Amino acid sequence: MTQTAIEEENKLIAKQYKELLRISYQNLSDDDKKLIRSAFEVAVDAHKNQRRKSGEAYIFHPIAVAKIVASEIGLDAVSIASALLHDVVEDTEYTLDDIDRMFGETVARIVDGLTKISHLKKDMNISQQAENFRKMLLTLNDDVRVIIIKIADRYHNMLTMDAMPEHKQVKISSETLYIYAPLAHRIGLYNIKTELEDLSLKYTEPDVYNDIKSKIEESKEEQQAYIDTFSNVIDNSLKKEGLEYTIKGRMKSIFSMRRKMKAQNVGFDEIYDKFAIRIIYKSDPNDIQNEKFLAWKIYSIVTDHFTPNPVRLRDWISSPKSTGYEALHITVMGPKGKWVEVQIRSERMHEIAEKGYAAHFKYKHGDQKEQGIEVWLNKLQEALENANSNAVDFVEEFKLNLYSKEIFVFTPKGELKSLPKGATPLDFSFNIHTEVGMRTRGAKVNGKLVPLNTTLNSGDQVEIITSDQAKPNQNWLDYATTARARAKIKSVLREEKKTIGEDGKEILRRKLKSQKITLSEDVVNQMVTFFKLKTSLDLFYRVGVGSIDNQMIKDFASNYSNAFISFFKNRIRRNPNPEEINKEEITSKYDMLVFGKEEEKLDYTLSKCCNPIPGDTVFGFVSVSEGIKVHKKNCPNAISLQSNYAYRIISAKWVDSSQEEFKVDIQLTGIDNLGLVSQITKVISENMHVNMRNLNFSTDGGTFKGKITVVVKNKAILKKLIENLKQIGGIDNVTRL
Repeated sequence: MTQTAIEEENKLIAKQYKELLRISYQNLSDDDKKLIRSAFEVAVDAHKNQRRKSGEAYIFHPIAVAKIVASEIGLDAVSIASALLHDVVEDTEYTLDDIDRMFGETVARIVDGLTKISHLKKDMNISQQAENFRKMLLTLNDDVRVIIIKIADRYHNMLTMDAMPEHKQVKISSETLYIYAPLAHRIGLYNIKTELEDLSLKYTEPDVYNDIKSKIEESKEEQQAYIDTFSNVIDNSLKKEGLEYTIKGRMKSIFSMRRKMKAQNVGFDEIYDKFAIRIIYKSDPNDIQNEKFLAWKIYSIVTDHFTPNPVRLRDWISSPKSTGYEALHITVMGPKGKWVEVQIRSERMHEIAEKGYAAHFKYKHGDQKEQGIEVWLNKLQEALENANSNAVDFVEEFKLNLYSKEIFVFTPKGELKSLPKGATPLDFSFNIHTEVGMRTRGAKVNGKLVPLNTTLNSGDQVEIITSDQAKPNQNWLDYATTARARAKIKSVLREEKKTIGEDGKEILRRKLKSQKITLSEDVVNQMVTFFKLKTSLDLFYRVGVGSIDNQMIKDFASNYSNAFISFFKNRIRRNPNPEEINKEEITSKYDMLVFGKEEEKLDYTLSKCCNPIPGDTVFGFVSVSEGIKVHKKNCPNAISLQSNYAYRIISAKWVDSSQEEFKVDIQLTGIDNLGLVSQITKVISENMHVNMRNLNFSTDGGTFKGKITVVVKNKAILKKLIENLKQIGGIDNVTRL
């Protein structure tokens, strides 16, 4: 570069820096400005020899990210300084200790969090990506600002992606739709979420994007004319009430138009609610009562002039969304007979809608501000309680909670609780308290007893019935949808498997003793190999539930006593690295694929692009011509399938057919006597691994006939149950139908 060009560039850098201070949303003190100034100087020095793909000096990127953080998201000086320094430790000579020494512990912690979210590798597949995302969410434990700066960083990268090759643009865009847009939405950064979605569409479906964009441009004048007509109708009435307000129109985003066109299978012209009208009124931010009153006053004036659609009233003022969003949404029949959404919000509410979480803390200082961040952090923390699960499941479950719309339900005492859409009474019970969740026996919704997998609706009053005897079972995972509930249930089930494994170990010790064999590590390893299992806990668990029965243990014993054969078999079969004896994982021998919540057996083909094998984590994709195709979750195509065709994804998993539960009908006949039914149910409920689904008894002239449907894991358990039922006095015959 020539000397003149360098000077020009330096002038531009200085100009950008001044603008950064000028556009900051928070009021900056002199100390704040000093902090930002020194962060800027360190960043300029650190990146002095670096350039971006487009050829411009690298320093423009950190400054741009800092500008997004300062004005669009509206964070404080510490965040602005951290944004300026976000790539320094990763890409330059500076170390974390240097940052700590120069800027203090908080900035160092944020920069460290941003550095930990390592740059995505070139050949990134979904499981590595999920692992990265998981790491990123775990840095929330340190400081929520890490995530916000990361979103700003991604937003600027999306804005400046033109210089990249096409395949990279598509990859980064799919990933943005998959991870960053839902995060921005959850944090309440609606504007940035919309931008991220639109920019992603620009690269994943450029033709569609450009087509919708040009149509929006064409309809701008028509839209403005419509807003003017609408305003003129209500203008006098609002002025008469002495209200100060502005009326604006907001076009729906390109991405949401595309989503509507897909979902309703219509063209651009057929979408009726292309834009919303916003009425933003002035109100004293400290007088919350009056602010609320004014919103309903405006509502009353609008509905005097235009007929409202009563089904479409959304009152986010009385119960704000968990992101803090407040507004009144009504849909009315506007001019020219068109439905139009009207959003009523005060300037304060508008600020929160635009800036998300930063607006809450703008007017707070010192401790109060820090507490505000704490409260907000705790809300996100819940989704992270599940931090030890497989990375892909973690992302899927976290996304469930990110994107979910909210419903509001009441406790019996009338307290309001916010849950994700699709939540069940079981989710509600875990939302109240883990202990309540663990002890759930049943639930009443609006006073009626309902199954635990009932989907709740806004306005429901939910009462949980608990019992000390109740405990989670495998079916609960199908009933719960929130990450918190699922994480707790999974951990209890894991513990239960370990307990059964401990019982199984004792049973095995006794049974081997009767075969003159002493249980030792060597014997356990040989049994694990003999039954083609992977760990000792696998073996003990199966003995505990009876799927390895007496006969099978005898078969092993006769094999074992023939030492010569055993020696050779082991040589052939033995894993070169035997797994340690008390490994906790239950690794089943996966040999059967099931689909959906109901775990149905459906026809499928394994996809050629990733060749899944039994045991892989997989999902089904409903293709147009070839039925269900099964892909690995870390298949290179997984992200684009999941982000572009989410509605055609069907959950799938490999299960162990030896652990699969099956339904059996048992018929009982005998002499009718008092208390017989309670004896029968007692025998069934005392049998640890049996679930009762159905019960039907009829009596006739002193005899009775009964039919019971039970769910069991294997024939051995069923046989034991039938034997126990035959012992009951008065029962004449027990048969399996």
